[in-house]
Order: sequence, then C-alpha cells, then structure tokens
Amino acid sequence: MNEIAGVPPAATAGHRSVQDYIDELPVWSDGTNLKAAPMTRMQWRIWGLAAAGKFFEGYVVFMTGVALPLIAREFGIGAAEKGFISAASLAGILVGAVLLGGLSDYFGRKRMFIAEMIIFCAFLALLILCTNFISLVICLFGLGMALGCDYPTAHMIISENIPSANRGRLVLGAFGFQAVGALGGTGVGCLVLSLMPELDAWRWMFATALIPAIAVTLGRFFVTESAHWLLVRGHHEKAEQEVGRLLTRQPQYPTGIKLKPRVKDGGNAPAKPSFAALFNSRNRRATIFASVPWFLQDLGTYGIGIFTPTILAAALGGPADHVRSLSDVISDGILAAKGAAMINVLLIVGIFCAVILADRVGRIRLQVWGFVGCAIGLLLASFSIDFSGPAKIEIIFAGFMLFSFMTNLGPNAQTYLLAGEVFPTEVRGMGAGFAAAFAKIGAVATAFLFPILLAAIGTRFLLYGLVITSILGAIVTWLYRIETTGISLDEVGL
Repeated sequence: MNEIAGVPPAATAGHRSVQDYIDELPVWSDGTNLKAAPMTRMQWRIWGLAAAGKFFEGYVVFMTGVALPLIAREFGIGAAEKGFISAASLAGILVGAVLLGGLSDYFGRKRMFIAEMIIFCAFLALLILCTNFISLVICLFGLGMALGCDYPTAHMIISENIPSANRGRLVLGAFGFQAVGALGGTGVGCLVLSLMPELDAWRWMFATALIPAIAVTLGRFFVTESAHWLLVRGHHEKAEQEVGRLLTRQPQYPTGIKLKPRVKDGGNAPAKPSFAALFNSRNRRATIFASVPWFLQDLGTYGIGIFTPTILAAALGGPADHVRSLSDVISDGILAAKGAAMINVLLIVGIFCAVILADRVGRIRLQVWGFVGCAIGLLLASFSIDFSGPAKIEIIFAGFMLFSFMTNLGPNAQTYLLAGEVFPTEVRGMGAGFAAAFAKIGAVATAFLFPILLAAIGTRFLLYGLVITSILGAIVTWLYRIETTGISLDEVGL
C-alpha cells in the first residue's frame, strides 16, 4: 500500500472550505499522480443508499401501472377513480417536494434522508393491506410525498459529500437507478402475474419492495451529515467532525480538519433559510432556470406517457377488446408489462449516456440539445398521421423512441441535476424542492388536460404544441443558463 509522504503544510496550515477538503488529491510517497479525488467508503455508502431510494421510486411507480387493472377489478372502480389513483402519487410528489424537501434546510440532509424512507416504508406497508378505494388513494399520496422529498434530498446528500469533478456523473448515476427500478418493477410485476394469476397478486408485487426498503432505511442512520449544511447552520465543530468521518481512509488523509467559518452579512451568525429568498435578486435567476425548463420537460414527458400504452398495444398485437374474465386482466397486464419494459430499456440507455457526458460536455449543452432532440422526435411522430398501417406505427414509434432517448440524455436528467446545484447551501433544499414541485404542476396539468385537448384539437396539433414547449425549454435554458460543471458548491450563489 502506498503511504502518505508526510502532510503538506496546505493540508494543516490555515483554514479551508468543506469542498476544498473533499476535492483535495492525496499526496503519495511514490509520487503517484491522481486525476481526481478518490471516493472513500463513506462516500460510496451515501451514494449507494441514495441510488437505492431512486430505484424504489421507479420500482413502485411503474409497478402501479401493472397492478392497476387488478386493483380496479378487485375494488370495482371506474374510469374516474382510476384517474384519482393515477394522480394521487403525482400530487403527493408535488406536495412532498416543496414541503418535505425544503425541511432539509431546517433539520438537516441526513434527518430528511432517513425520514423520507420511514414515510415510504410506512405507506408501502399500509398499501399492501388496503381494503377500499379511499385508503388506496391515501397510501399512494403518502408514497408520493416520500418520493417528492427524495427529489431534492437524495441529490443534496450526494452532491454535498463528493468531489466536484465526479458530481455530475454520480448524481445522474444514482438518478439512473430510477429507470433501473422501473424496469425491475415491470419485470417483477410480470413475473408475479405469471406465477400467481390471482386477483390479489398486486399486493405481492408491492410486498417485494418492503423488506429491501426497510434495510435501506436502517443503513441511512449510519451516514454522515452534510458538513456544508452544518457550517451554514453554525455548527462549526460538528462540521469538522463529519468531514473527518466522511474522508476516513487508509492511510488517513487529511490528518487534520480546519474549516473556514461561514461568514454571512459580516458576521458568523447561522444563516436562516427563507422561502422568499428563492425570489430575491440573488436567487431569482436560479429559481427560473431550475423550475421553468423542468416544468416544460414534464409537459412533454407526461403527455407522451399517455400515448405510449396505445402505441405498445398496437405494436405488440393489442389487448383483448373486452375484458371478459380475470384471465383477460392477467393477460393484458402481462402484455402491458412487457411493453413498458421495452421502453424502460431506452430510458436506461439515455441516462447511461447522460452519466458519461454530463461532466465532459456540460449540463447546459446536453439540456439544450436534448430539448431540440425532443422537438425533432415529436415532429417526426406527427408525420405518422399522414400514413396508415405498419408505416404509421413505425413512424410514431420511431418519433417517441427518439423523444425518450433525448429527454433522458438531456432535460429529464439535466433539470434534476441542475436544480440541486444552482442554489446556495442555505436554500438548496427549498430551491430544488420548489423546482421539482413546479415541474409536477405541469405533470398533473398534463394528466388531466391531455385527453381534453386531444379530443378538442386532435393529435397533430397537440404534438405541434409539445414541439413548441420543447423549443421553449431550449430557449429558456440558454437565456437563464448557469453552468455548474466542475464548479465547487462553495462557489454557488456567491
């Protein structure tokens, strides 16, 4: 094993920032040069537990789509009730992102990192035991709140504890587990339906996530608190202790932690987070930049999501025209699960490319070109209206596949990444939470308005409208751009 060639004066003399210590390259006795600061065991633990949370998000949300036909038949619910079930988790995400996510600025990243998983496990357990429609909607709303809290919290717990050079790929790598979870959820749903062709099979689907989720919850008790947050809140000594825990390695480097005190308004008083601060002259640009493109991205993403089942049904042969028995429900559920799994593979490819390119090409370029690619994909899909037969399906499928890839390479990934980077530490939780909640307003509005607009103006003009929103997303991104690639979080908001 290499040994530390003594501790250079810069490592111990004077006081330095949290990110300076995290980004520092250890000096080895044999002169080995490192290109980036190596990740410690604690840093990998934090990343893994955050990635697990994103996995559960995709797993449970996409499994709901597989389970919905069984739930509808068991509880005897109609189209309106199905709409409430579909909207419940989205509404929960909206509320959880802005309310619970913002609480991490008051109570700490670690506490909310744990609390969100406790909420998730509690409502997941209750969901398995639901006996009526009302309790089902309440449990799905509760799950949504936990997932909404995870949007800003998981991002911050990673980004505030890892080297700046790795931040983009590691945050997006964890985010990518949402797509892996989606693939896993649809796959497990299909497997459960095949092994247990029964009406209550949906309960066993959700039950498969409960024990792993509890294990992840317990693991989160043993991670470090964000030293960035501790320093902002005036807990100087505790921040130094947590940096030491975070950077524990063999041989130990650095051997001493001396943090610069956080100075605000000419003094050392702890910063007091305020929701109104998101709209002051210092943060207004970041709030617009984080929120508006994400809102526009969700309009297209959730809008296309409404088209997808019809396309998949046609491509795979279509479900039974009339559900005559439980076996029809099971058969249609397996068909939908297989189709959704095909699309989810594309989501993973897009996220994989985003992970590779985010720290090389830059967030802004990927988001702008991603929006442009989405517009091209939707425009291509609109051409299918002039065709019939197999050509119609091929063109619209090609357009939506291009859209899915480009949105995950660009705006779907980058809006999430940027929302957790562009705000200063004292309001980072509220800023990222507000951006996620504002985006979900677009998702909820689309879920309700899309069928109405489809009937009123037709498929072609609706797709043209989504092309325009994608172009607007590219324009707003460029006009309000804040590039964070490779920039220390200590420098954000200064």
